[in-house]
Amino acid sequence: MREYVFRVFEELVRSWDGEGVVVHFDQPSGAWMFVCVHSTRRGPAGGGTRMKTYAAPADALADAMRLSAAMTFKMACVDMPFGGGKAVLAVPGPLDGEERRGLLLRYADLVNVLSGNYYTGPDVNTSIADMDIIGERCPYVFCRSEGRGGSGDPGPHTARGVFHGIRASVWQVFGTADLAGRVVLVQGVGDVGAALARQLAEADARVLISDVVAARALDLAGQIGANVVAPDQASSVECDVYAPCALGGTLGAQSIPRLRCGVVAGSANNQLAEPEDAERLRDAGILYAPDFVINAGGVLYAWGVERLGWTRDTVDVRLEGIGNTLAEIYARADAAGITTAAAADDLARSRLS
Repeated sequence: MREYVFRVFEELVRSWDGEGVVVHFDQPSGAWMFVCVHSTRRGPAGGGTRMKTYAAPADALADAMRLSAAMTFKMACVDMPFGGGKAVLAVPGPLDGEERRGLLLRYADLVNVLSGNYYTGPDVNTSIADMDIIGERCPYVFCRSEGRGGSGDPGPHTARGVFHGIRASVWQVFGTADLAGRVVLVQGVGDVGAALARQLAEADARVLISDVVAARALDLAGQIGANVVAPDQASSVECDVYAPCALGGTLGAQSIPRLRCGVVAGSANNQLAEPEDAERLRDAGILYAPDFVINAGGVLYAWGVERLGWTRDTVDVRLEGIGNTLAEIYARADAAGITTAAAADDLARSRLS
């Protein structure tokens, strides 16, 4: 069995275009650690640490490889002097207390081995508190709490970048960036989605929210005057903008035909189930804001403040610039007759070269 697992690992790595992969099995917790460095061409690789249970270790490695490549393109598209990386801690189940702390400290030791070629931060199922623990042993970590010398939660800044991206996308489709009266469905109202929904409500958009945690959706809806949509109906409700802000892979051959929107623009990573879905969205007459561009606000904030010494004013200008970058991508797509995803890839490759 072990021989088969490593043969699958080898096949995945050999087919990948990244620079390096670190694989470690953590015996005390039963977790696999995968650190993927896709590119250091523009600078040290940066990317979050995801903690998740997978059906097989190879699935976790494939996820880390795919996400690290997206980070390379994200950094390039928003013109940050960093490369792309990602880490996945594939845990057998939920970890709490000392068991979680021990895993994170041993993971910090692993990141240290890379000697600054990879910097990490929070991602799915990891938090600012987790970054504080990693930071006890490892200096190559962003988004520790402000009391520990970090920049804190990047979520609201990710949301602000998505907000500017939605305005640029609405302008592209409807000829005005004004969100007043526009119907925006936010799918997933966690840290980023909730902040986005609040900003949209402040801009007088008609906000619809959907979340698998019904109480969370109802509570936020009551605070901002939004309407709640059942999770199984979110992708088929008529709206101007559909904003996926939960896990990725929700836009595919089965879900795209159900969409009744003019724009898809949200914070989730890897929104397309497969590359061909960009063509499906274009064929359906739906403008797609490439996820690795529109959700770059957290990177701009954390990496900018902690590594580049940016002020909050500079961060605000760069977050607004996400809308300008998307406008450039849309213009490229129109001029070349290609999808917005392909245009974003082209922009990133031009900056990588």
